[in-house]
Amino acid sequence: MIQIEQLSKTYQTKHGTVKGVDDVTLEVKTGEIFGIVGYSGAGKSSLIRCINLLERPTSGTVKVGGQDLTKLRGDGLRKARLKIGMIFQHFYLISQKTVAENISFALRAAGTPSKKIGPRVDELLEMVGLSDKRNIYPAQLSGGQKQRVGIARALANEPAVLLCDEATSALDPNTTLSILRLLKDINRKLNITIVLITHEMNVVKEICDRMAVMQGGRVIEEGRVYDIFADPKTALTKEFISSVVSFNVPEEILKKCDGTIVKVLFKGEVAGDGVISDMLQSYPVKGNFLHGAIEYIQELPLGIFVMELKGGQADVSQAIHYLEQREAIVEVMEHGN
Repeated sequence: MIQIEQLSKTYQTKHGTVKGVDDVTLEVKTGEIFGIVGYSGAGKSSLIRCINLLERPTSGTVKVGGQDLTKLRGDGLRKARLKIGMIFQHFYLISQKTVAENISFALRAAGTPSKKIGPRVDELLEMVGLSDKRNIYPAQLSGGQKQRVGIARALANEPAVLLCDEATSALDPNTTLSILRLLKDINRKLNITIVLITHEMNVVKEICDRMAVMQGGRVIEEGRVYDIFADPKTALTKEFISSVVSFNVPEEILKKCDGTIVKVLFKGEVAGDGVISDMLQSYPVKGNFLHGAIEYIQELPLGIFVMELKGGQADVSQAIHYLEQREAIVEVMEHGN
């Protein structure tokens, strides 16, 4: 659906040339929700604005549905953009227009026949759960309701792609969750491809299928959300994941341990099995749980446990080997005294 190849975007500033996007190559598949994560200044927003050519790339190509947008100008580009909806962090609703008028504005701008506008607005209002707000003005809406209007407006012309630029950053956690569930529902019902820019790993964990991590304008890690949570490769990705799934054991607790400290990770259905209890029954070692939980990512369990193993070194090694044979990933954090 979206193919980005060797994309770069540079800006001229008083301090010289700055690279906002640096040689990025990505592919977003039809019907998936793809998250792009990074801190402020990582290049996320520049990248998403290059996808619909709100900013024209300095070099590289952007293909949407097989069409190279970087080769389009004028009416051709405007027509292609109708198939790419966009929602923003700050909503950008017209305060003097009602909810229905804000949505119909997008339809009128696209040249939709007048007789089709009313029914389409009604359909969109029902889709986002705002049928009773059609004659209300933006100032009378909550933040979550304003974003629902923004989503309806972005969907007005039946786009194939929906770009979300920090769409939940201005919302409280409960409202964020409701908006993410709405986006996931829309994705499933319409098979619309969603690209979601965020600096919050919880957002990615909640609804994304695949993700990329950006730093300094470059993509430093990419893959299935589940796989990246299970086995992050870069320090930045590990930092992002620790903000959602933290298994840091206090130093004072570790000082009291004289055994071998291990972090054990179980992927998929194995996470729910009694592998650790089987290991403790099979080998002459004692286990002291320091931290642990089972997280669910895309409805798949991911179990992570930190524990102290006490016993003879050979027995501990055999116990660790047993865990690895049972498809666990074991990291020895600290060897026993």
